[in-house]
Amino acid sequence: SWSKKLRHPSKLVSVGDEVEVVILNVDTEAKRISLGMKQLLPNPWDVVAENYPVGSIIEGKIKNITDFGLFIGIDEGIDGLVHVSDLSWTERIKHPGERYSKGQTVQAVVLKIDKENERFSLGIKQLEPDPWEAAVEKYAVGTKVTGKVTNVTDFGIFIELEEGIEGLIHVSEISKEKVSTPVGLYKVGDEVEARVINVSAKDRKIGLSIKALSDEDEQGNYLDYQQQKAKEGPATLGDLMQMELQSKAAESQEGAEGDEG
Repeated sequence: SWSKKLRHPSKLVSVGDEVEVVILNVDTEAKRISLGMKQLLPNPWDVVAENYPVGSIIEGKIKNITDFGLFIGIDEGIDGLVHVSDLSWTERIKHPGERYSKGQTVQAVVLKIDKENERFSLGIKQLEPDPWEAAVEKYAVGTKVTGKVTNVTDFGIFIELEEGIEGLIHVSEISKEKVSTPVGLYKVGDEVEARVINVSAKDRKIGLSIKALSDEDEQGNYLDYQQQKAKEGPATLGDLMQMELQSKAAESQEGAEGDEG
């Protein structure tokens, strides 16, 4: 059989049965003739790539669940494997049994077919677009974001920006003042504002900074001051001298009042 793994021929035939076979090899020296029964039927793996091209969507029942993935029945004798890493873009699934059950009908995308090794690779997460591809544009460097704290560690704070997308505020990006650890300063559930300082879809990481917001606030205040002075117009030399004289007069008056006291 091409598909069934027989432990013993008696599972398929009995002594005295008449069967058809194909001659595979003749060894005159050893006086042996090798015969085959499965060769009378077409090898299903010869046509599987034609029937299920890479990128196509299949539907089948889960035949087995293991630590490393799901086996889905495709055709008679052909099972496809959905590796645990291809179950979800965002969820970290420790065991496929957490989400799926034997006999359940699922859809999957054909990822790769290895005819020689008889391996059929499938993916369930590929039914949906990768959210990290969109995250690069949505959370471009410089974008101001708001999210909730999901975890606090000694090296930083993890912020959930949307379902399945988290960013990290490294401890060095929390404040201008030295912070040894954010533990105690923040707790899970806190809402935090930050600015995106780096993003990578390949590494599936977003770097955030609270410190960058305070830097920008200071810069914004300085720009506001400059704009206000520009509206008031340039100061003349006379204006500057008058301001200096007024300042000195005020200092002298304060000194005299101090002596009287």
